[in-house]
Amino acid sequence: MTERRRLDGAITATRAIEIELSDTSELIEMAEAEGDEEMAVEGVAVLRALAKRAETDKVAALLAGEADNNDTYIEVNSGAGGTESQDWASMLQRMYQRWAEKHGYKVEVIDFHSGEQAGIKSATMLIKGPQAYGWAKTESGVHRLVRISPYDSAARRHTSFASVWVYPQIDDDIDIDIKESDLKIDTYRASGAGGQHINTTDSAVRITHMPTGVVVACQNERSQHKNKATAMNMLKARLYERELAIREAAAADVEAGKSEIGWGHQIRSYVLQPYQLVKDLRTGVTSTSPSDVLDGDLDPFMAAALSQRVTGDSVDVEDVD
Repeated sequence: MTERRRLDGAITATRAIEIELSDTSELIEMAEAEGDEEMAVEGVAVLRALAKRAETDKVAALLAGEADNNDTYIEVNSGAGGTESQDWASMLQRMYQRWAEKHGYKVEVIDFHSGEQAGIKSATMLIKGPQAYGWAKTESGVHRLVRISPYDSAARRHTSFASVWVYPQIDDDIDIDIKESDLKIDTYRASGAGGQHINTTDSAVRITHMPTGVVVACQNERSQHKNKATAMNMLKARLYERELAIREAAAADVEAGKSEIGWGHQIRSYVLQPYQLVKDLRTGVTSTSPSDVLDGDLDPFMAAALSQRVTGDSVDVEDVD
């Protein structure tokens, strides 16, 4: 029934655009024949609005994957480079939080590890909302930042890397078989805010799935049992996402992109100095306002990557200096 409603909505929206396009075209032809310039201008304005609607509907049509309507986990990890990359990872975490808020999604921080001086070593967020995974799934990969370092007294330009991994929260009716003997479960003290109890007991839980090497962790609950249950759900989600990726022809490229958080693996570059530019290295989509992108304006990048994933069209894109 959910699929039927989705298809019915898509068909209805497409037919509505077709009818309005036909009516507007006839109106413009009539206006040109009668020399009514004002009516012709209004008709062109309607066509522009229709084009925007069609583009929005096209993106919605792309979100038809098996788990696209699910909530999603977004995991951010800093690369090599100490404070610089850890600060960059915290900027990415904020970027995705702001993006989620713009969509009206709810954000829950599942796991968080602070950097030694600033930023974060890693963080995992659960984004709750319709089509959250469908929108965010193309963000997996390495993200590169170029800027004048605020931590360098000589004010030199630095390049930093951080990785993003996106995987869906799975539904209860999806059965993921995990053997207890395949798991390594560690407990440790949680870090960060949370009060006296959360920082003085081994309430945080880390689970390693030995056959695949997948590692998940949770520390946001005061109870070790609740953290373990959440971590198990995350593990099931990661293994499910892994199976989805294997089904895709680009699965090998995805895994290779996650193998190293550094040069040559990035999917997007963010340049703050000496000029302002954000460039996606898969689709060629750019923005000359990095501040807007870092404030959550990610939809143009996501839409282009979704379209590319469906069509399979590749683009030769050079990275920025």
